[in-house]
Amino acid sequence: MTISGRITAASRSYWLERDLHPGAWWLWALGLAAAASRTTNPVLLLMLLGVACTVVFARRGNAPWAAAFRLYLWLALAIVVLRVAFRLVFGGGEGETILISAPGIPLPSWAAGVSLFGPVSAEALLGGLYDGLRLATMVVCIGAANALANPKRMLKAMPGALYETGTVVVVAMSVFPQLAESVLRVRAARRLRGDAGSGLRALRAVVVPVLEDALERSLRLAAAMDSRGYGRSGEASAAGRRLTGVLTIGGLVGVCVGIYATLDGSSPRYLAGPLLAVAVAVAATGFVLSGRRVRCTRYRPDRWRTAELVAAGSGLTTLVLMWASTSDPLAMNPPVSVLAWPSVPMVPAIAVLIGALPAVLTPHPAIEAGVPAPVEPAPTSRAAESPQAVG
Repeated sequence: MTISGRITAASRSYWLERDLHPGAWWLWALGLAAAASRTTNPVLLLMLLGVACTVVFARRGNAPWAAAFRLYLWLALAIVVLRVAFRLVFGGGEGETILISAPGIPLPSWAAGVSLFGPVSAEALLGGLYDGLRLATMVVCIGAANALANPKRMLKAMPGALYETGTVVVVAMSVFPQLAESVLRVRAARRLRGDAGSGLRALRAVVVPVLEDALERSLRLAAAMDSRGYGRSGEASAAGRRLTGVLTIGGLVGVCVGIYATLDGSSPRYLAGPLLAVAVAVAATGFVLSGRRVRCTRYRPDRWRTAELVAAGSGLTTLVLMWASTSDPLAMNPPVSVLAWPSVPMVPAIAVLIGALPAVLTPHPAIEAGVPAPVEPAPTSRAAESPQAVG
């Protein structure tokens, strides 16, 4: 085969429909979320929101967890509304431009510094809007990772030392997408029965079946994990488990303290670096000892390819460029005391646009046949749901 033929074959294999490694999507999303924490500029935050939504709509599949993204969007909207409402209720009079001249409620002396209602200024509302928009952007970025990454494949990629912890985290992350799937199934069943009501009555008709389905799933999961021997310590002694736990937890706590000391300018600089290095070494020792107790094999390990590097690299590049942009701090965090449209710095804007590269430079996801699944009828006997039928 000639060189041009090999290049053509490699290009075709790159664009074949497949799901990317979940770790790549999580690195991309965490990079965008960390970049959002760097700024309160509403233009940059709205650009990050647009980038996250664009990538999700362009590269999400038809898996159940992909349908939960709109719930994160509603949650982000609720965060912004509540953050502004808090400024209205708990003192919004800091500023010169008073929008609402409402009477305040006097509070006792022990609540000094906290005001209830009173005048509301435009500067206070703008500050609440900026803070709420930043938190909402971070939530949407995490929701994008949940919509794009396969939690089952994420558990498969966990190292042996983090297998049990990773199982707990993956189960916790999959709860929200499963609830979204249950809501869609219940609503589809209600439409098939001709029940198209709305309001409080419809909410009760949806909540009860969803909670029942969540309880049944948890029981089936517990029975399946118990039948597969999950949580058994094997040949590890009690002293060995305690030593591993102390090293791992102590090392992680030391890493947190070391990172805080590194970022805090008032802490002694000659202690931050050695503390962080020792903590990382202790945590790594705990991980190695814990990994020796877990004996698990992987069938066809999930490997990283060029598309995964592109997706993860775009998010990390956005983070690095955002954190390196220190030339105009007022543009990154515009003051609310001045009622003016914030300026948009060039480098952070380009960094945000780099985060949208996975929407065009990664292959389309593989579409699962038969998804969404039709609504299953209720079982006629409880024997079909017994733990013996699981797994």
